[in-house]
Amino acid sequence: MPVYEYECQECKKVFEVQQKISDKPLSDCPECQAPVKKLMSMSSFQLKGGGWYADGYSSTANGSTKKAEPAKPEPAKPEPAKPATPCQSGAGCKGCPAATAA
Repeated sequence: MPVYEYECQECKKVFEVQQKISDKPLSDCPECQAPVKKLMSMSSFQLKGGGWYADGYSSTANGSTKKAEPAKPEPAKPEPAKPATPCQSGAGCKGCPAATAA
């Protein structure tokens, strides 16, 4: 049965009530009989029983315990040359400080 949280508008008390989904929400605080509002709270659940794995994956397909081989590192590949960026001014390279800096 779900547990719902309520907060009293008057005394600010927060309390939990076990109710069926089909039950009507509470309207009065059990302490001071002032109006209450239903709170949205985070729910949690735990999967129990056979067929559920803690990490979401089974260890092997057929139940054997075969050890995986470590991956071989790949040799480093040289980075391709980057094309020159076009001039931002659109005037070409003549008089560009970057063209004369080299």
